[in-house]
Amino acid sequence: MKSGTASPRSGFTLVEMMVTMAIGSIILFVAATILSRAGDGYDRGSGNVAAEREARALLTQLSGDLAKAEWHKDTILENDGSGWRQAQLGFISLQADDAQTEKKRNGDLCAIHYYIKDVVVAGTTVRCLMRGFRDSGDVFPALRGSGSFDSLFTEEDADEPVAFGVVSFSAEPLMRDGSGRWEDWDGDTSNAPDALRIKLTVARRDLLGKLTTSADWGNHPLLGDPEEASHNRGLETYEAIQRFGNDA
Repeated sequence: MKSGTASPRSGFTLVEMMVTMAIGSIILFVAATILSRAGDGYDRGSGNVAAEREARALLTQLSGDLAKAEWHKDTILENDGSGWRQAQLGFISLQADDAQTEKKRNGDLCAIHYYIKDVVVAGTTVRCLMRGFRDSGDVFPALRGSGSFDSLFTEEDADEPVAFGVVSFSAEPLMRDGSGRWEDWDGDTSNAPDALRIKLTVARRDLLGKLTTSADWGNHPLLGDPEEASHNRGLETYEAIQRFGNDA
């Protein structure tokens, strides 16, 4: 007659293994979702930082140019468009020798031109804010010839983009009222405006990839209403008041 106790059961049942695998799958799914959202957040954050860095660099460049500006009858202050604005600025500015090319400098009076242009990059259209710079060696011959700066404020191949993905750019001339507050410039061309209110709207990285043609940059549904640009998650908006001709 055999005696003894039965050995304890070892291992897992099929049901237990299925429950464990289901729980593990749920944990992996949740972890993957969190990582994906973190990655998307990082992309958005890095894209926003890049857009902000570029906008600040542009405003610094523009501020320096405007601070040295000299008023002239041919100064261009235009804000085209009724929705997404496409301003054009053309003015003369006092620039040091080291800001000019060696062959084209003979003084400090230079011409600067800001305008919007659609640039095709790898088959995709990117709307850019361009900066044209004409050395004093170009400015003085223009003055001696026609006495006009009009020929200096035209597009040239040497012009460089200073901001990419620009949805809107406006430059509203301002003047001080009697109490020192800013108000719209009265348009009297015998006197320069005191400052320009610069407004810049740029597309964030995720939206930038969806704007591939010139038509997209003007009326793509994702752009929304220009008046609501500051509330659009696909856009970054910046505004600053820059003095005109106030270089110390």
